[in-house]
Amino acid sequence: MAIKDELSLFYEKNGFGENIGTRPLAVRVYTGCMLVPLPNIETRNIYLKYHDLHHLVTGYSVGRIGEGEVSAWELGAGSFYVNPILGIMNFIALSTGLILQPRRMWAAFKIGCESDNLYSKQRRNEVDTGRWKNVAAIKSDIFETVRPKVPVPLRIPEFVIYSVVAIFIHALIAIPAVVTRLITDMTLGCSFFEAVKPARRTDLY
Repeated sequence: MAIKDELSLFYEKNGFGENIGTRPLAVRVYTGCMLVPLPNIETRNIYLKYHDLHHLVTGYSVGRIGEGEVSAWELGAGSFYVNPILGIMNFIALSTGLILQPRRMWAAFKIGCESDNLYSKQRRNEVDTGRWKNVAAIKSDIFETVRPKVPVPLRIPEFVIYSVVAIFIHALIAIPAVVTRLITDMTLGCSFFEAVKPARRTDLY
């Protein structure tokens, strides 16, 4: 199956619509248990297709834990060094993953250390000009045959720094969002306990 067709199937399977027409001004991003609207910046749209290909290459889901895993993998594969804004977007998803399944985030980061990503201009051009016929071919080149430039144990401090920054960003986004939700819910007549009661979710994975 061609890469375009695999992406289309991925979007259909996960309930994503086609990116057609005017770009929305905001996108909802998981921060802990909440979907928080964040600006839909140009950087996200430039790299979104390649991020989605990373999901296909790694097999990580689009649930909260899966997004955390693919973000940890991307950081291990050097996304922050391609574009710091990419790194910041990874931190947001990583923070949720760290709260839910920290060991899985570390495992994904280690795999990323032995992988390459599709974010560099060269890799994006290779995808767009048809170097690889399918996702399996991409996986073989960037996921299964790359060797780490730096031994993984030496990157432990890097992962720790990423994790601390991710949790800090999480707090900056989540605390105001939680306060806003509480005020809104209680204004609409909910009791405090109803407002803080977490909803049962089925999208962890």
